[in-house]
Amino acid sequence: MNIVRIEATLVAVPLLRPFETAHGVREVQRSLIIAVYDSDGAVGVGNIDPSPGYSRESVADHFAMVRDYFGPAMLGEPADNVHRMLYRLDAINPAFLDAKAALEMACLDLTARRAGLSMATLLGGAVREEVRFNAWIGMLAPDVAAREAADWARAGFRSCKVKVGADVATDCARVLAVREATGPTFAIRADGNEGYSEADAIAFIERSTAAKLQLYEQPIPGDDLLAMARVRARANAVGVPLMADEALIDHASLIAIIHADAADIVKVKVMKQGGLLGTRRMIATAEAAGLPCVIGHGYGLGISTHAEMIVAATSINVMEGIECVGPLKMRDDVINAKPDLSSGVLPLPTALGLGVTLDPDRLRNYAIDTATIR
Repeated sequence: MNIVRIEATLVAVPLLRPFETAHGVREVQRSLIIAVYDSDGAVGVGNIDPSPGYSRESVADHFAMVRDYFGPAMLGEPADNVHRMLYRLDAINPAFLDAKAALEMACLDLTARRAGLSMATLLGGAVREEVRFNAWIGMLAPDVAAREAADWARAGFRSCKVKVGADVATDCARVLAVREATGPTFAIRADGNEGYSEADAIAFIERSTAAKLQLYEQPIPGDDLLAMARVRARANAVGVPLMADEALIDHASLIAIIHADAADIVKVKVMKQGGLLGTRRMIATAEAAGLPCVIGHGYGLGISTHAEMIVAATSINVMEGIECVGPLKMRDDVINAKPDLSSGVLPLPTALGLGVTLDPDRLRNYAIDTATIR
């Protein structure tokens, strides 16, 4: 199973419509697709979807790192020893966790396929047979957000994320309108994307109590854990848990969040945590500290969506309503069958590996740069 070739493809896939958050407006998703081949011609695939404002490096930087450094270092190495591979890549550059995640994902996919196993089985087995998703609502006018949330509820979703982090009054009106439109049992999450000052973060949570939020996500910059702890205390006083997202990168940051009492819940993402194995370790650490997890990122393609579905299904510490809902926002994909999340629930993939197959025509259609490493 030694690696003989790696193909890296940078793609740009258009969104169905522009989507606005505190980090800006997005109309296209740029992603990195990895295919790892062994000497018998077997292939495993991986995919990451770095986002401006979330990821430390751009997707173009990750593509160049794989092309020039990580990929060449992996040639001749066994694809089924991802621990050794990750140590080698860390020695080259301790950063670029997203690129490492794509390469690890592809190697695990190849390993599972060669072993005749699903990815969930390779990871030790699943604790649930289906996965429920969390709908996303951007910074829309309150009445538009309310209509969209009602549509998601009618489709079968049990929860949604509402983007906030700009004008407090408008943000409060948005979440209150969503609550009125969806009724008392629908779960609503407010995500600030670091957009508020501490004062505005507290003002929002105290003025939106009637929305009965399920959680309040990263309202202020993640590098100020003392301020996060203060916002958390005020949120908890009105019955709302605080979730850390941008504050969480690696194990050191997770331990710092725990020590600072800066969050009640933590958000993990396979690409941000450097791969499936790293994400599972982070979930286990959070569970030991009594912190539930939410998993998923909002602009992913089908490969990364399957990866996060599978990781979510392997732990009881992952909350219902995972957030890898990129396929709902994308016009197309680079795999044969784009995941259909329209009802808010999917069965766990049980096919070999990640359960996805690249579509060569779609890959070529959306490619903006490619590299073959031999």
